[in-house]
Amino acid sequence: MTPEVLARVALTRVLEPGEEIGGRWLREHGAVGLVRLLGGSEEEAGVLGGVGADRLAGYRRRAALADPWRDLETAAEAGCRFVCPGSAQWPTQLDDLGDARPVGLWLRGRPDLRTWALRSVALVGARACTPYGAHMAQTLAAGLTERGWVVVSGAAYGIDAAAHRGAISSGGATAAVLACGVDVAYPRGHSGLLGRIAAQGLVIGELPPGSHPTPSRFVLRNRVIAALTRGTVVVEAALRSGSLVTARRARELGRLTMGVPGPATSGLSAGVHELLRGEATLVTDAAEVIELVGAIGELAPARRGPVLARDLLDRDTARVLEALPAGRLANLEEVALAAGTGTDEVIGRLYELHSLGFVERLGDGWQLTRQSPGGGT
Repeated sequence: MTPEVLARVALTRVLEPGEEIGGRWLREHGAVGLVRLLGGSEEEAGVLGGVGADRLAGYRRRAALADPWRDLETAAEAGCRFVCPGSAQWPTQLDDLGDARPVGLWLRGRPDLRTWALRSVALVGARACTPYGAHMAQTLAAGLTERGWVVVSGAAYGIDAAAHRGAISSGGATAAVLACGVDVAYPRGHSGLLGRIAAQGLVIGELPPGSHPTPSRFVLRNRVIAALTRGTVVVEAALRSGSLVTARRARELGRLTMGVPGPATSGLSAGVHELLRGEATLVTDAAEVIELVGAIGELAPARRGPVLARDLLDRDTARVLEALPAGRLANLEEVALAAGTGTDEVIGRLYELHSLGFVERLGDGWQLTRQSPGGGT
């Protein structure tokens, strides 16, 4: 636990998500330097320009109360961890947010966030969705995960929940980005769903343990969904829907924006249709989404050395790879039994291996690729 990481953990208590003034301070002084300035004298803190005296005093009060070790301990007890810029699991596409980049991210779940983000698509839409919208979101999510893509959404009611459930029901990969602490079940009615997501995928948030959502945090959460993924699909959205904010932010970041059309008379599709009249692309199934996002290469990190080599896999992932039989399909239960672990962990490991080119999914089964990287099958 380096001083830089500890400082960033503390700053998740000090800075609100997406605060560009805080991002500028971080860029200019570094995390350790910023914490030192906020905890120093008024004269020392005075070098942090751009805010009034009252607001700066508020930052200083928060910094004095921050206890990074306590937050890390609380997170560990809830099965959570912290990643930040510079760590191996940091998705570098979030750096496109500039000074609005997250200070760091709290994660609940086993998979490697950076690996998953390389093959991820956001599915967002209305909370008060129609049966048609829920069906389309669930079908799209299932189709994407069956083809090895990760579905990212916000765990809200409506389209978000349908997307997560579609991914889970197909045994696929899904990640939820929250506007609260990752140990907080919000909405409360989704406590069970969030537990399933954490067991099979990832729950992600910028706020430290115990933090509760606010309206502004929901809006700012959307920029993380947009930046993290290769493209955003809006399934249903009224003209003032928050999901349109995600789509527009995705477009600003150079990501693809897509929309699923609905009835011309439906107010819940009016926002999607407005997007489709602009720069968004019409999609109706998972194959059409993949045809678009699969061509994007600029978000993948530069290759340095044998990054797909078998000997670079961590022990648990290598054990799952070794559990796959040669020359035939195997189901999750069979792989889990051979690897000596649970099916939830196997799902996460298989999707990591899929992203790295070791395995492929066919229906409900998994098999080794014919030319597995790093030394054959």
